[in-house]
Amino acid sequence: MYENKRQPIASPKAYMQRQLRSFILATTILFICLAFGVLGYHYTSDISWIDSLHNASMILSGMGPVVEIKTVSGKLFSSFYALFSGVAFITNIGILLAPAAHRIFHRLHVE
Repeated sequence: MYENKRQPIASPKAYMQRQLRSFILATTILFICLAFGVLGYHYTSDISWIDSLHNASMILSGMGPVVEIKTVSGKLFSSFYALFSGVAFITNIGILLAPAAHRIFHRLHVE
């Protein structure tokens, strides 16, 4: 039926490469989400680029808005971006922790 072929735990070098790959992926996702927020705040709320960056960074990190949003489109974008940022944050934590969790579980199952 199913044959369980156990493999040895990856070398420290292979583990660090996986960690680096996860870090690069998480950082890429973070910058894409930040760019989305900067563009959205700038074009829907009529605020400057630097204020858009500041507001998007604060929302994405979970700190909350900084600039007062006065337009309806800006308030709608801000609402959706805040929800989106929560999902992006949880996703990035999962990406960063996946190699370590995999290594721990693998170590528990090695004979």
